Amino acid sequence: MEIPAFHPYQSVFPSHLIYPYHLVPENHVHWTETPESHIFSADLPGVRKEDIKVEVEDSVYLIIRTERIEESTEQPSSRTFMRKFRLPGRVDIERISAGYEDGVLTVTVPRYLRSAFFIEPADVPERLEVLARAA
Repeated sequence: MEIPAFHPYQSVFPSHLIYPYHLVPENHVHWTETPESHIFSADLPGVRKEDIKVEVEDSVYLIIRTERIEESTEQPSSRTFMRKFRLPGRVDIERISAGYEDGVLTVTVPRYLRSAFFIEPADVPERLEVLARAA
């Protein structure tokens, strides 16, 4: 059974809602969302850490790519992998991190969180002046 590499709703719905667990396509990148970040994880067995590149293009796209050229045979062969994702809005591009362990690449894209605005009650005067009336 042939499964397409790109599903039209892949950017809208999490991957576990699109593909049943027993039909995950080869070189699939799993995307999960937490309140603090977006996490992309890809199974890349047999790929060396030096062959993996994680890039941000135009502050809009996250690109995960690998390229490995095997020269041990008579005919050099190349194994490549590339996925490009549009980054969600309000992410902190400066704090994107990636780790590779046991054949699994994990890219963490933190959300941009504003510090909360808080007014100390003791700082508020007892009588407030009205500077302008709402229309």
